[in-house]
Amino acid sequence: MALRPGSICVKTAGREAGKKCVVVDMLDKNFVLITGPPSLNGVKRRRANIKHLEATGEHVDIPKGADDELVLKKLEEAGLAEKLKEKIKV
Repeated sequence: MALRPGSICVKTAGREAGKKCVVVDMLDKNFVLITGPPSLNGVKRRRANIKHLEATGEHVDIPKGADDELVLKKLEEAGLAEKLKEKIKV
């Protein structure tokens, strides 16, 4: 499954492993910009290697480079905010 802005993923490596996040922007062929947003589940806005992400197949409609407030608003509109709070055992 290809990652694109708005894709919901699970982090599989690092201190945030098991937490869900939203892809905000594609930086290059190996890295994407992600956010939790932090007010929802604690995942900070940062660069992440695509090898450390697993797509869930869910998607929220956000523009490329959207800020955390817009991402949170779109997640709540789509009814996915509670799903992003769940932690997955990796």
